[in-house]
Amino acid sequence: MIRILGIDPGSRFTGVGIIDSHQQQINHVHHETIACGSGEFPDRLHIIFKSLSDIIQQYQPNAMAIETVFMAKNAQSAIKLGQARGAAICAGHATALKVHEYAPKAIKQAVVGKGGADKTQVQYMVALILKLDKKIQNDAADGLAVAICHANNRWAQQRLTASNTSSWRKF
Repeated sequence: MIRILGIDPGSRFTGVGIIDSHQQQINHVHHETIACGSGEFPDRLHIIFKSLSDIIQQYQPNAMAIETVFMAKNAQSAIKLGQARGAAICAGHATALKVHEYAPKAIKQAVVGKGGADKTQVQYMVALILKLDKKIQNDAADGLAVAICHANNRWAQQRLTASNTSSWRKF
């Protein structure tokens, strides 16, 4: 079993999702949205780093998965998103977590089945996969989606490795 921390970074809101994964079974552990406020930008980065450090200490994940930067229309927004990602990645590395990165389209593909899914579809499928009764806030659902994507990717890689090594023959 592995505990996965999924992060949907943002300079105003950062989505966090934690799941336990064992083979094809995925169980919800925790989700939340870190509200960074509207203060000075360095203060918001500190909130991301500190909040994630506290979450990591509390839930003790074995791996961290984070969404990569997508092409933003506004260069300033892309830079801020990159810095928010940096704060999150540093929180993971500070506790020796291995960090895995996934593109937004790959995450949507893993959760919804199509890379062009909208936030409502991701929200719905995350709740369905994790058997959650109540509606999940968008950013938290995205954090859970990142964790689910990593769990699926990890399981698929294990299956590929197992099938490749079991078919080897000794002559």
